[in-house]
Parts: sequence; structure tokens; C-alpha cells
Amino acid sequence: MKKQDYFKILILCGLLYMFCLFQFLGISLGRIGDGQKTGMKGTTKETIEHKTSSMEGEAPRIAITFDDGPSAHCTGRLLDGLKERGIKGTFFLIGKNAEENPELVKRLYEEGHLIGNHTYSHVEITKLSDEDAKKEIMETDRVISSITGEHVEYMRPPFGLWQEELEEELDVLPVMWSVDPLDWTTKNVEEVVNKVVTETEENDIILLHDCYDSSVDAALRIVDILKKKGFEFVTVDELLMD
Repeated sequence: MKKQDYFKILILCGLLYMFCLFQFLGISLGRIGDGQKTGMKGTTKETIEHKTSSMEGEAPRIAITFDDGPSAHCTGRLLDGLKERGIKGTFFLIGKNAEENPELVKRLYEEGHLIGNHTYSHVEITKLSDEDAKKEIMETDRVISSITGEHVEYMRPPFGLWQEELEEELDVLPVMWSVDPLDWTTKNVEEVVNKVVTETEENDIILLHDCYDSSVDAALRIVDILKKKGFEFVTVDELLMD
């Protein structure tokens, strides 16, 4: 055997050993091409899929989330429907809207929903200077905490675009999503419902909006259908910290 061939065999054996080791330790390199936006630790589609499944006999858990509220026209009706069904959601609030609707923020908090930050004026964080990005987040936190008395720990950056260096500086955890029916692009309730109920799996995070009547209608139907399918709805913090 030539010396070069001998070294090639050694290298191939080494690579095979490393591959088997990674598989044994449960390390995943993830998939490419799902079209999910990145920049968040723990809630992209790939990382959600690798979360531990429910124990045998336990209901598969999912989280339903709402962006862009609170809306004086829609959020109250959504809260009525969720309360009637015993469901807790996660709401990522625009600071300006929260400032204009403090009674809805208070109701969200008192009824046990998780409140998150969605910037003060729904801007793309990555297009701002670090200072302006911090202001957008900190001002929203100030508005919400003045009503609830608690710091807002979770952040959903508009358009899913995020600056990771802000996480430690502002003590926030960005949260993305894994099921998005693009409800803001259509008033077709049936279309939104079908997309969500056919795509949702265990540990998924559903993205909807609480500023459109059609989205509220779709959200309540989605909850009814997925509950019948055996899913348990939890808030994002419960899903991620499990």
C-alpha cells in the first residue's frame, strides 16, 4: 500500500469516528433552506424540532403568539375568547400601542398572558444605530413595566431581524416563530386556519396578530381545532424553559 493511500484511509476513519461521536452525543448541525429567519437562541424551526418531546401520556405543547397589539378594536375580543377557552397566549406589544391602551396591557398581565417587547414603533432593528435600537426596546420596556411592575424579558424583533449583541446589554431574549400563516396579508380566515392546523407540531410557536378581526376569528378557531387534536397551549417561557 502506498504511503499516501495509507494516510487517506486514516483521515477517512477519523472523519467517520467524529461523525459517529456527534450522532451519539445528539449534536445536530440542523437543516438548510427552511426559509426561517435566524438570530434567536432556541426558537427557530430547527431548534424547536430538537426540543425534548413530551413524556408518554402528556399532551404535546405549543405556544400561540400575537404581534403588533394591543389593539383597541381587536385585542379585547381575543382576550374574551382565550379566557372562555382557558388559554394563555404570548403577546409582543408595540410600545406606542401599549402606551395608548394601558387598560389592555393591565388586563393581559392580570389574566396570566406573557407580555413581550416588539419595539416602540415597529422598526427594523438592524437598520438602526445601536443607540436608537436600544431606545426602541428600552422605551417599550418602560411603558409596559410602568403598568405591570415587571421588566419585559422576551423580545420579538419586527421582521425577525435582530442584533445579537443587544441580548446581554438589555437583558432580553429574542423569540422567533416556527409556524407563520401570514395572516396580515389576507382576510381569508379559512386559509389562515388551514395553514396553521396542518403545519403545527409539538413545540411549535405560532405567529399571529391581534390587530385584525380576521386574525382574531382565525386564532380562536385554531385554538379549538388544535385543542381537539390534543395539543396543550402554553406561554413561550413555559415552552422554552421546559
